[in-house]
Amino acid sequence: MSSTASLASNTLLLRRQLSELTKHPVEGFSAGLVDENNLYEWEIMIIGPADTLYEGGFFKARLTFPPEFPDLPPKMRFITPMWHPNIYPNGDVCISILHAPGDDQYGYEDAGERWVPVHSVESILLSVISLLSSENPNLDSPANVDAAKEVRTDIAAYRKKVRRLVRRSAEEAFE
Repeated sequence: MSSTASLASNTLLLRRQLSELTKHPVEGFSAGLVDENNLYEWEIMIIGPADTLYEGGFFKARLTFPPEFPDLPPKMRFITPMWHPNIYPNGDVCISILHAPGDDQYGYEDAGERWVPVHSVESILLSVISLLSSENPNLDSPANVDAAKEVRTDIAAYRKKVRRLVRRSAEEAFE
């Protein structure tokens, strides 16, 4: 397939997924374009999952799709400050399905846990919500070493820091 045809196919796929999420919203998040002329940059709002440390929070994020989508995964970055072992200090989300297809050179993930082109924006965001909902974040290969260390050594301080960020996110969402 030529790169122009491939790009048109990618654009169509992204347009279809956005349309589907607009017509049939999924509980827990909303999605839209940052700029109406760019289908490769999405603005995401994740609502903190009930009965979790993140409950009550409103977390803004960006999904940036590569031209090779769906063969390669998008990148997701929280704009709202986050404190989580699997979210880098700069906001980049570190979950298996956002890692390029194939074997993990470090041996932490099976190829089946990584990106496959059948994943959708919905499956990505549901995975992120699941990440925030988990009582036990992955501490084996943390993206945020300080947050992981705090989970291990002072869970009360970790929870307090997360609750403070949740409160701030809710206040900013309604400014």
